[in-house]
Amino acid sequence: MTARRASQPKPPSKGGRRSVAGARAAEQPATRAQAVYAAIKDDIAEFRLLPGDRFTETELAERLGVSRTPVREALYQLQREGFLSVQFRNGWSVNPYDFDRFENLYDLRQLIELESVRRLCDRKESLSALTRLEAYWLLDESERDNDGRSVALQDEAFHMALVEAAGNPEMARVHADVTERIRIVRRLDFTQRERIETTYAEHAAILRAIRRRGSERATSLLAAHIEASRAEVRKITLHKLYEARRTGRG
Repeated sequence: MTARRASQPKPPSKGGRRSVAGARAAEQPATRAQAVYAAIKDDIAEFRLLPGDRFTETELAERLGVSRTPVREALYQLQREGFLSVQFRNGWSVNPYDFDRFENLYDLRQLIELESVRRLCDRKESLSALTRLEAYWLLDESERDNDGRSVALQDEAFHMALVEAAGNPEMARVHADVTERIRIVRRLDFTQRERIETTYAEHAAILRAIRRRGSERATSLLAAHIEASRAEVRKITLHKLYEARRTGRG
């Protein structure tokens, strides 16, 4: 994919005009700015927008059928999160994937989750919070969910529930923020069937270890689970970027 000259900014997608209603339903944006934010982030996540691609606020507003005000709000939010850059008189561009930043966020996520599981195993109270998780992750193989997007959402819910159950709302708040920031790459872990099957098996083993109050076993399983996911996500992201550029998508 050749670099685009600054005088020729590119609209965010080749799919023609798209309503903000096309943003992922799971995010349920409450305002136009949030809907625009979700649509652009989805374009980045699905590799319709690639690092280096350029576009203007006017092009984006026209494609999504909204005014420039919500577009500008969404773009500046994505800039704060590190996904976009703005150039004076040259529109916006998609930033390269910052793998160092994602590595740091995964480190923080792992620290929070391991401490949360230690606290869960040490608690004298009932572990009733695990019941809902067990209902999904301890299913027989024939009953399991095979939809990647659905499993990705359930995976997030699993890890957030473990942190919330540990009883520290500040840890849960920070963890929720980290979850949001790594979602754009983490979801790729569920684009492959074998990774879905592996996640079911690993989550089930973690839940059983927590039920037995086996802190060392549970944290060891959880650490290995997060590390394996981190490695797969990086590999899949690089492969998706290569394929998108090779086939001219974006």
